[in-house]
Amino acid sequence: MSWSEMQPLLSQACWDTLYMVGWSTLIAVVGGLPLGVLLVLTDRGGLLQNVLANKVIGQIVNVARSMPFIILMVALMNFTRWITGTTIGREAAIVPLAIGAIPFFARLVETAVREVDGGLVEAVQSMGGNTWTVVRKVLVPESLPSLISSTTTTIVALIGYSAMAGTVGAGGLGDIAIRYGYQRFETELMWITVAILAVVISLIQFAGDYAARSLHRRGGRSGPVPKLRLLKAATATGKTG
Repeated sequence: MSWSEMQPLLSQACWDTLYMVGWSTLIAVVGGLPLGVLLVLTDRGGLLQNVLANKVIGQIVNVARSMPFIILMVALMNFTRWITGTTIGREAAIVPLAIGAIPFFARLVETAVREVDGGLVEAVQSMGGNTWTVVRKVLVPESLPSLISSTTTTIVALIGYSAMAGTVGAGGLGDIAIRYGYQRFETELMWITVAILAVVISLIQFAGDYAARSLHRRGGRSGPVPKLRLLKAATATGKTG
């Protein structure tokens, strides 16, 4: 196959992959962020401590996260058809991609939020802040660098999932690699596809790492929290003085 024949195939495949991964990432962040925060809040010692709810939510997340994506994709076919009207194509692939990524991202969010200094939470509470204020002013902003890294990890994982989705006609670079590289023995096209995936993943990882480092240097969020930090410092000085 000549390059003039490969180019339109690869261009459309790249767009399909970015389309699937972009929408899936957005849905995963919207669904996984509150779920991950809820896992922290309902845990022992959390602001909304509820051990039973925490165990139920945690178990659901664990089961969903442990299911191989190819099995999840097949298991959700009826649901996918109900949502999109089809089980083939990039729109149909978004459904299992997003559902598979939500619990994955939720666990990463949980880990990131647990790293937030408890002193800042106590400072907000001492100033009369409620749970929503703590989440909005402390937990999410202070864990933002880690959340950026978690989002980057999720995007990279979704690119791999989208390649598997190509095995059932979802389109994208995985579909090109399977249909042309494997089934039609177009080895050159398959290796070009692999190279494109490697470049895309490297660029995404670089951008995510750069954003996370930039936020970390600025104090863990896009804007400082001087009142909280001063209050924490004053409290610590009072205890040691």
